[in-house]
Amino acid sequence: MSEINSSLDENLLNSKDENLLNSKEETYFSDGITGHPKQLYLLFFTEMWERFSFYGMRALLILFMVGQLKFNDTKANLIYGAYNALVYLMPLFGGILADKILGYKRALYLGGILMAIGHLVLAIPTENSFYWGMAFLISGNGFFKPNISTMVGKLYRPGDPRRDGGFSIFYMGVNLGAAIGGLLCGYVGQQINWHYGFGLAGIFMILGLIVFVLGQSKLGNIGLPPTSKFNNGNKITPIQGIVIIGSFLLVPFFILILRNYEWMGYIMIPFCVIATVGILVLAFMQDKISRDKMLTAIILIVLSSFFWAFYEQGGGSLNLYAARNVNMLGMSSAALNNFINPFYIILLGFPMAAFWLWLNKNGKEPSTPFKFAMAFVLLGIGFYVFVFGGILSKATGMVSLFWFALGYLIITLGELCLSPIGLSMITKLSPSKFGGLMMGYWFLASAMGQFLAGWIGTLMALPSEGGENTLSAIESLPIYSGVFTKITLASFVFAFILFGIGSQLKKWMHESK
Repeated sequence: MSEINSSLDENLLNSKDENLLNSKEETYFSDGITGHPKQLYLLFFTEMWERFSFYGMRALLILFMVGQLKFNDTKANLIYGAYNALVYLMPLFGGILADKILGYKRALYLGGILMAIGHLVLAIPTENSFYWGMAFLISGNGFFKPNISTMVGKLYRPGDPRRDGGFSIFYMGVNLGAAIGGLLCGYVGQQINWHYGFGLAGIFMILGLIVFVLGQSKLGNIGLPPTSKFNNGNKITPIQGIVIIGSFLLVPFFILILRNYEWMGYIMIPFCVIATVGILVLAFMQDKISRDKMLTAIILIVLSSFFWAFYEQGGGSLNLYAARNVNMLGMSSAALNNFINPFYIILLGFPMAAFWLWLNKNGKEPSTPFKFAMAFVLLGIGFYVFVFGGILSKATGMVSLFWFALGYLIITLGELCLSPIGLSMITKLSPSKFGGLMMGYWFLASAMGQFLAGWIGTLMALPSEGGENTLSAIESLPIYSGVFTKITLASFVFAFILFGIGSQLKKWMHESK
């Protein structure tokens, strides 16, 4: 059975019918090269092109607001934070609706269509299209993002040691798309035309959707609606139709929030508190082992929100920092800044996946809480490298690209210790009936992190007139370095907390890695 991929549907895994099991085996063989399921690569390429579009747009977002729409730094950072918070908030609802009504496949179709519309609307050169495009992207991402990750988890049996490695490979697909998208869309948007860059992102979103449609039959039963009540072949049931129509009706609501971005604090904080209390209550309604596992996941998810608050300066303040205080050697700041991080992940993703598997085979793989703690340590070191580069560049205010690239390398190593591991953790520690809900909660923590990232970005806002920065590089560098220093110290504090509680969390995982 070692050659059989551990990707059988949850119902099949729990089945005692050997004939049913054997009838499905041939669909789930490993690829014979990496030892992972063949279906992993369908999801890999689907996510790769979707992330091309998402990160291609992200590369341009804050620079477009400051350079084209002439928003000041504070407004641009807060809109950026509000948009990303909503992008990562909606998966909580998209995960639930996929769990209960749509099924994962149909949720991906709906999300992909909405996101393609959003990118193409962004290509229309008006300020109104900017808000409409972002609103469609928010609605679509809620259905797409959590459910493709959940489908990856369903490719592995419970306890399969390949799971973390599989998510690391999948994460490479995310970042291969992000690297190409950031480089191409960033260059086209900043150097040729902003709206051509947004349009290019839309084209590749459509490509990702086509890849999934052509290959979805290979997934077998994975991703079908949860019960026969909602599984009517290719026909859409009435309640599924209501969900689809509702996803379009939410677009004007998102536009209202984006235009009134200061409302986000009154939305995010109460919502996150209520959601956390609700999931805690749900956890205490489970048996002891399930409860302990869910509590571990909840604690790590909450702490991860602070990681994302610091890390996600990459699309906001670090984008502006690169344009203003890094010697880019004549390259587009949008293209290079949004290429360098995913490029490192492409470079390091397979080695890291192989490293975790090697440690596991030798009985030395660290626990998930330890990996999270190391993520914060590396994050703090990476931001301190930016500070150190600034210390060496006081005379000119322009930091060497070497220090910028080195800091990003270390931050990326931290990301690889948390993000793919976190996705894997959710699929390991969540009861199968709450898989989509818990994946949505993981992205809710990311949403809170994105909101906090926007707020942190305002601490680095520079004075401007008519959207134009009024400070020289020498004057702006200490502002950025001061906040980077605080991020460094805060990262080390969170690492210390995780090291302190790690042994207890490991016990609650009941020998899960």
